[in-house]
Amino acid sequence: MSKARLVLAAAVATAAVFLAAACGSSAPKAAVASGTAGQTVTIGVFTDLTGPAASSNKTFPDGVKAGTYYAARSGYSVKYVVGDSATNPTTALAVAQKFVTQDHVLAVIASSSLLFVATRYLTAHNVPVIGISSDGPEWITSKNMFSVTGPLQQTKVATTIGAFFKLLGAKNLAALGYAVSPLSSEAAASGAVSAEVAGLKVGYLNTKFPFGSTDVGPTVLQMKDAGIDALLPAVDPNTAFALIKSLRAAGVNLAASLLPTGYGGDLQQAGTGALNAAQNVYFGLSYEPVEMQTAATKAFTADLESAGVGSEPTFAKYTGYVSVGLLVRALKAAGSHPTQASLINALSGIHDWNALGLFGSHTVDINDRENVVNGPDNCMWVAKLSGTKFILVPGAEPICGTVVPGRTVSPAS
Repeated sequence: MSKARLVLAAAVATAAVFLAAACGSSAPKAAVASGTAGQTVTIGVFTDLTGPAASSNKTFPDGVKAGTYYAARSGYSVKYVVGDSATNPTTALAVAQKFVTQDHVLAVIASSSLLFVATRYLTAHNVPVIGISSDGPEWITSKNMFSVTGPLQQTKVATTIGAFFKLLGAKNLAALGYAVSPLSSEAAASGAVSAEVAGLKVGYLNTKFPFGSTDVGPTVLQMKDAGIDALLPAVDPNTAFALIKSLRAAGVNLAASLLPTGYGGDLQQAGTGALNAAQNVYFGLSYEPVEMQTAATKAFTADLESAGVGSEPTFAKYTGYVSVGLLVRALKAAGSHPTQASLINALSGIHDWNALGLFGSHTVDINDRENVVNGPDNCMWVAKLSGTKFILVPGAEPICGTVVPGRTVSPAS
């Protein structure tokens, strides 16, 4: 990671706050399963509970807790220690170091905008990492890291995003990404190219927006001057909702706004007025929305309720839940006394991950570090907020694409 990125992350972060709370006492009792009865493992949960990135990540431990109920049915008692990066690079590294030197975790489950700060340390100590590739390219380059949606190739381009905006009749796109987050900036750039491939104009593209900022006035004026009618903010909900609210106040009529986070319970933590700002906004998901009422979504919401964290989903809850699910699948193949090496070996053999059924009929090869751009089969599920309810979008349940040959965007520096 560049020194400039570290400095920028520290500048926008809140004061370094460290939280490491043992939560194993709340884990449900493991059920009997062949070869695994009573087996207990301890993991570290790496996320952003405080600071600017908390708006999209702080419910991640709730999903992990729900996942322990799934694990118990498979015969595993999962205990976990939560580490808060505080959206601060120094604290993020300290979290990883504590997991290794004090907590002696078997694996780390992660959803954090600053995980890339700790990647080199975790890799050097051969720690398996499971989670969501939402921060940097280490999910592609580090063979001890396994993303539940696949190691996303954000510098490559799939037709999925462009196909969605074309479906909604959009003509002129604005895309926004954070400077401090490689995957955020690359997602904005890749989405813009996808829109161009679909025949849209890209009137505004900014991949260097300040992390977590809600100071969107100048940006809104530039978007309005560009005549945009569609918005792709590859940013946290607090920034995205501030942007949408200001665009509407400026008289910009949007055919479609597609947010990567904000679905479900994320609206409740996005600040006052978020529900109004989110009206008729579209939310992309890597998983089936609970409104589909499939067997997999029903199991997910039931485990959320069993864990006492409410049935309201968030993207982070989904990810925490399925991360535990992927851990369990690997544990089953890692032997009766799993080690970090045997767990990495087991994870390296998984090529047909279906997120406990939450990918529907689709799967992803979590070891394909070349071709995954938009998740399983380059598919995306989309829900639209109407009133207080999320409704499914015809043609986007899911909407899938293909990788565009020869089209790439520059890696974030």
